Amino acid sequence: MHISPTQEAGRALFTRGIKGPVVMVNLLRFREIADYSATPELAPAEPISGAEAFRRYVAHTLPHLAAAGGEIVYMGDGGPFLIGPAEERWDLALLVRHPSIEGFMGFVSNEDYMVGTGHRVAALLDARLLPTIELAEPVREAGA
Repeated sequence: MHISPTQEAGRALFTRGIKGPVVMVNLLRFREIADYSATPELAPAEPISGAEAFRRYVAHTLPHLAAAGGEIVYMGDGGPFLIGPAEERWDLALLVRHPSIEGFMGFVSNEDYMVGTGHRVAALLDARLLPTIELAEPVREAGA
């Protein structure tokens, strides 16, 4: 299971030399019941679902994301793959655009933002995060 990037993965991302916007493709699988054992100070009085804990994370994150020049491009319910392992499912797909890698790094290291990341950790059973670079020239029809 994967929840947070390793130092090596973060270093590799930064050394790719990406210029301009980056879109982070998130695939997220939630816990049935959120696990706040790592951040009991954020735990609600009554147990909540992983999906609800993630909603709390998003609500906390949006102002920090906007201040860093980022935006949620798409958020949608997941499910099983049409093409992919039959036993693998993701509860939520999320696309987040950042103005640059430096902007992304500034966003994720912001202390005020980091206060709410315990909701994300409590929510997630597994995650994937794929940094992508938008193509300058989209694919066109043959002969166009």
